Amino acid sequence: MSKNVLILSASPRKGGNSDTLCDQFQKGAEEAGNQVEKIRLAELNIGYCSACYACKTLGYCVKQDDMQQVAAKMREAEVIVLATPVYFYTMFAQLKTMIDRTLGAAQKAGLENKDFYLIVTAAAGKKAMERTVEGLRGYLDCLPGAKEKAVIYGAGAWQLGDIQNNPAMQEAYQLGKNL
Repeated sequence: MSKNVLILSASPRKGGNSDTLCDQFQKGAEEAGNQVEKIRLAELNIGYCSACYACKTLGYCVKQDDMQQVAAKMREAEVIVLATPVYFYTMFAQLKTMIDRTLGAAQKAGLENKDFYLIVTAAAGKKAMERTVEGLRGYLDCLPGAKEKAVIYGAGAWQLGDIQNNPAMQEAYQLGKNL
């Protein structure tokens, strides 16, 4: 059965290592007959949450930027992929900003009961990426019914293109194919 898949790539570089793993996941998922959309967060205008909490009263965020479109696509998706390079042992700023802005989106139904796949890349090994993965898991803990399906670790990927011969390439493709 076809699924609606949303890939949120936080890579600052188009074709960067984590972005490339997103493409592999997308390729596998599309070949399996799923509907897939990839959004590159670096290409959007998403402002910071200002903790005004208007969303608690209104049920939506009052900031007018690209986050409304992202939140709508997140609600429509059955599967969401969160992908980020790891810089200084944490997720890239664009992903954290998007996550913080879902506070307003979460005031309205539709973000619950999603399947999540996490993609992380770093120059270091898997152990160095665990802090980032734990931060992403903390986010999933805040979304009712969120299910972590898998984590793809692109270890040893420092320079642009380092991911090409990494086992994570095949893993991303296979996980997409087997949704």
